Amino acid sequence: MTTTTVISPADLKRAIEGRDARALAAFYADDALLRIIDRDNPPSRPRELKGRRAIASYYDDVCGRPMSHRIESAIADGRALAFTQACTYPDGTQVFCAAMLDIECGKIVRQTAVQAWDA
Repeated sequence: MTTTTVISPADLKRAIEGRDARALAAFYADDALLRIIDRDNPPSRPRELKGRRAIASYYDDVCGRPMSHRIESAIADGRALAFTQACTYPDGTQVFCAAMLDIECGKIVRQTAVQAWDA
């Protein structure tokens, strides 16, 4: 009998708010795709990180920054997970992110994150 691990909103919250890059990267499939849409990467040219290694490097950078992360809301059904996140840098700059994740066999296979930054 095979058991599939389910990524829960609580697991994601713990990793994001704890700035745990290793735990975040472990949620992704080897061939996962993370698409980021923000002021520098518009919908017509989103930033695309392909593979767990590229995604892990991204989280190493983000989690290494001196900023706070707070999950405001999250919902999951086993096949998908969505959440909103508020981040604050020490200088007061705020970032808001809404993300949708597709999950297969207990791993994130696709994620789209839309970020809005203070000016």
